[in-house]
Amino acid sequence: MRILIIEDEPKIARSLSEGFEAEHFAVDLAEDGEKGLELASEIRYDGIVLDWNLPRMDGLSLLRKLRQAGSTTRVLILSGNREVADRVAGLQAGADDYLIKPFSFQELLARMQTLLRRAQETSEILKVGDLVLDPQRHMVERAGKPIKLSQREYALLEYLMRNVGRTVTRTMVVEHVWNLWFDGLTSVVDVYISYLRAKIDHGFPTPLIHTVRGVGFMLSAEPKLEKKEK
Repeated sequence: MRILIIEDEPKIARSLSEGFEAEHFAVDLAEDGEKGLELASEIRYDGIVLDWNLPRMDGLSLLRKLRQAGSTTRVLILSGNREVADRVAGLQAGADDYLIKPFSFQELLARMQTLLRRAQETSEILKVGDLVLDPQRHMVERAGKPIKLSQREYALLEYLMRNVGRTVTRTMVVEHVWNLWFDGLTSVVDVYISYLRAKIDHGFPTPLIHTVRGVGFMLSAEPKLEKKEK
């Protein structure tokens, strides 16, 4: 496994590098945002540890540029910002996880290993009705029509499709799609569900994404679910 650490504080960067190398990771270091973006754009990393506050380009700007370029590399943000709004901003920029400083290296390692395991999960083609998701090609189609999704929308749809026919709560979605739990963050799930509905269900005769009143959401092609609140 090869990871990139983008951190401008030398002691933290050295400590993280030594820690990951002791766990048999190949590690590259970047001390500022511009160098980090350059490396992340040229080399295919399995994961990136990204500091929020960086010289020459802040972490969120770097992350947005990566996602806009189509990168799906798992990214864990490090930040001293404790406000929920800051964490939500990090997630919306495309982060897969967010860890507040100061932190334990063992927690950081465990979170990164979890992200990497999920990235390596089974890659079989998923089908629900006329909706098809191909993890290998990172493509989604419905009734043969290609559907373009953001990185977060894609992750949410994949989670729903891997739990087809099951109701998932907002908390479950946050924990599995964002790998995080923060008070107030579950409201973000509704926003992304609405984004998905606009792309997956709009213009098609049978809705696939259903709201289970007072519980959460379910993806199913079963007609009987159409009676539920949408």
